[in-house]
Amino acid sequence: MSRTHTCPGCGKDDRVQAVPAVYLAGRDAVTSRERNRDGDMRTVTRTVTTGLSDALAPVPGPPSYAIGGLGVLAGVVSVGTFLGGVLAGKWFRGEPAHEPSELDGWHLLPQDVAAEPPPAYEFLGWISAFALLAAVVVFVVVQRRRTVFARLTRGRHRAEELWSQGWYCHRCGTVHLEDVPGEDRAPLTLQRFREKVWEHGGYGDLAGARRAVDPARS
Repeated sequence: MSRTHTCPGCGKDDRVQAVPAVYLAGRDAVTSRERNRDGDMRTVTRTVTTGLSDALAPVPGPPSYAIGGLGVLAGVVSVGTFLGGVLAGKWFRGEPAHEPSELDGWHLLPQDVAAEPPPAYEFLGWISAFALLAAVVVFVVVQRRRTVFARLTRGRHRAEELWSQGWYCHRCGTVHLEDVPGEDRAPLTLQRFREKVWEHGGYGDLAGARRAVDPARS
């Protein structure tokens, strides 16, 4: 019986598997047919991750960029209201109003007076400006999140070096390390394994906030 593939908890090797293999096995691309908002069918591919694979992740998941959708919407509103205001202004300036202005004998001579757009259209410019400002703010927030996450996880290669030497026992639900200087073979819970790996990458403080959930005990 190989020591490398033997769980130090149960002493068996029949259900021991390398951590990278367990992690990758729990991440599948699932393709399905769904209807969009217009009722048309479309093909959608999503990555489905098991709880075990998520618990064994060598790096925390990226921050949510859902706010980016609001930025896109704000940008659309900004462009739409701006174009609407421009077109509305052109329409009103292009329709002169004929008003009598001078007396020539018995006839009144008309003078072209440009019609002023109603006050409602003046607010389109303000709406466009505020929407553009909102879009810029959202863009800055998203870029900042990406930059912070990239800087925080720049040591992930060190974390993956330790992570790749982990072995998971499906029977015990624990992980142990093999041939790692300074580390023994004692069984580790998923949370403790996450803490060790993430600390090795320099982002161990996130392990407390993003705790690994053991699917066998949840």
